[in-house]
Amino acid sequence: MSDLITLTLPDGSQREVARGTTGGDVAASIGPGLAKAALAAKVDGEIVDLSRPILADAALALVTAKDEADALELARHDFAHVLAEAVQGLFPGTQITFGPSTDDGFYYDFAPAPDRGPFTEEDLPAIEEAMRAIIRADKPLRRDVWSRQALIERWTQQGEAFKAEWAAQLPEGEELSVYWSGDDWLDMCRGPHLPSTGKLDPQAFKLTRVSGAYWRGDPKNPQLSRIYGTGWLNKKQLDAHLTRLEEAAKRDHRKLGREMDLFHLQEEAHGSVFWHPRGFVIYRALEAYMRRRLDPAGYDEVKTPQIMDARQWEQSGHWGKYRENMFVIPDEVPNTEDEGPVVSNDAQWMALKPMNCPAHVLIFRQGIKSYRDLPLRLAEMGCCHRNEPHGALHGLMRVRQFTQDDGHIFCRPDQLVAEVAAFCDLLDVVYKDLGGFSYAIKLALRPEKRFGCDEMWDWAEQSLRDAVAATGRNTPEWGWEELPGEGAFYAPKLEFHLTDAIGRTWQVGTIQTDTVLPERLDASYVGEDGNRHRPVMLHRAILGSYERFIGILIEHFAGWFPTWLAPCQAVVATIVSDADAYAGQVAEQLKAAGIRVECDLRNEKINLKVREHSLQKAPYMLVVGRREADEGTVALRNLKGGEQKVMPLAEAIALIRADATPPDLR
Repeated sequence: MSDLITLTLPDGSQREVARGTTGGDVAASIGPGLAKAALAAKVDGEIVDLSRPILADAALALVTAKDEADALELARHDFAHVLAEAVQGLFPGTQITFGPSTDDGFYYDFAPAPDRGPFTEEDLPAIEEAMRAIIRADKPLRRDVWSRQALIERWTQQGEAFKAEWAAQLPEGEELSVYWSGDDWLDMCRGPHLPSTGKLDPQAFKLTRVSGAYWRGDPKNPQLSRIYGTGWLNKKQLDAHLTRLEEAAKRDHRKLGREMDLFHLQEEAHGSVFWHPRGFVIYRALEAYMRRRLDPAGYDEVKTPQIMDARQWEQSGHWGKYRENMFVIPDEVPNTEDEGPVVSNDAQWMALKPMNCPAHVLIFRQGIKSYRDLPLRLAEMGCCHRNEPHGALHGLMRVRQFTQDDGHIFCRPDQLVAEVAAFCDLLDVVYKDLGGFSYAIKLALRPEKRFGCDEMWDWAEQSLRDAVAATGRNTPEWGWEELPGEGAFYAPKLEFHLTDAIGRTWQVGTIQTDTVLPERLDASYVGEDGNRHRPVMLHRAILGSYERFIGILIEHFAGWFPTWLAPCQAVVATIVSDADAYAGQVAEQLKAAGIRVECDLRNEKINLKVREHSLQKAPYMLVVGRREADEGTVALRNLKGGEQKVMPLAEAIALIRADATPPDLR
């Protein structure tokens, strides 16, 4: 074996180096600037420590802060380790467990020493200072490989029961890596890590909160203290993130939902929404808009049962794959007199539907379908129930009862690309109408556990690629990305990730190419050859669920809905009681023009009325007094912008009516 290997650099040039050369060695050979800036190496696409020897020919890239995604992942991982080291230094007897990076930071789970209770937010400032001391010490982060038994003995000797338990459950013979921080602290970790703690910016992180967590996520296991933090490459990024968090708190849909009297949730129907009249106005306006978009797109709307026999869910495959998230009920409860009904041993089981797709297949199966009948596009504003974990529920964003803007397209294989492309175009129009949203398109590929053969998955995945290519959206400008292993168990899917007004992303729309469910539920059509064929079933949604999408809209607009969606589009407010009669006439004319209007005749100062209706986010206020009543005018005020202009009533009504017209009707 040669002692030399060839490394191919990103610019295409090649370097012949000694076997065992590290990424750090290559950086140093290029120049001191790169040696200082390098954070890790990427060898054949895999990120490794700068100190890891390279033993074979490979493509080599050096990761610096300019490679922001990779650099952030490394930094956040290291912040988690520094957090653990700081906590153990401050609070002897604390046991460490796991500490991963997250989308905007990191956390670490601890078992506090027996002589103290769980960590609290009062502990965070001292922990932050200890972390900064470790970072400023610029402690080298060094990788070691240990045998499983040596690691178990180390953890046991140090009283680290959780780490010892985890090490004991790892496979025999597996290479177990640990990372030293200096010479006095280590953690079991796969890595990679930065060369030293000094590569972190001591001003680029903040510990944010403390919560409870269970060891390995199981409520039967001991409870731990989880400390969360946010971590970035520099203070500028941290400050920008904290500003976004402040803005997000102002826009929180739960807070605005209360202030604007849109909806509420309560324990008696945990995870289900009580829509108030004002909130349901938004819901109905959105639903009507979606119907107007679906009708010309060739969809037939249907309505299917809420409850179906468990055998149907067994046949579809959902019972085995999704049972723990379904609400199941018996169809026989013989004891109706005593406390606590008893279910008969012979009871048949039924379930509230968690999705609409099996029912749509049953509609498709009614009557004989010909190839000429396809594509068949079915849509349903379908109410579904999913037994989400109690702790996962979050306002409108994560609920147990929700309504999907659901649809299923049954088509021939040769129609698939055109149907997916048409869906992408429809979705694009809707997202632009509803908020001017930009979005990214991701292709979620086959998971490890799945139905169907590899040939089917190959075809389904390539069909989605071809469809997006046909629309010209398979480019970096559209955020095009492929996500291995993230498809559904029955189909690959396109995911559409919205970006809201403050830069957050939400995975909302989806379309999935499914050949499994038609096979399992025996859906077929008669082809041109006279034989029976399986249709391709496309599962698609644009909003995802009305509840979640309305929550997104509340936060995107900070409650200031576009006029066509606003619960109250105009408020008529009097300055003096002499104008009450005229105010009533103004309100009636606004109603006749189809505008949602409220009348405020209270004997209060106009500034108070402006302030209160601004909190309710009404787009327009028409202020009237004696002069306006005499002249047939109004002082039209834009409550969001603050501008006010006196104009004839008819002109004001025309202006508001134009602004209140839904975008598809303009």
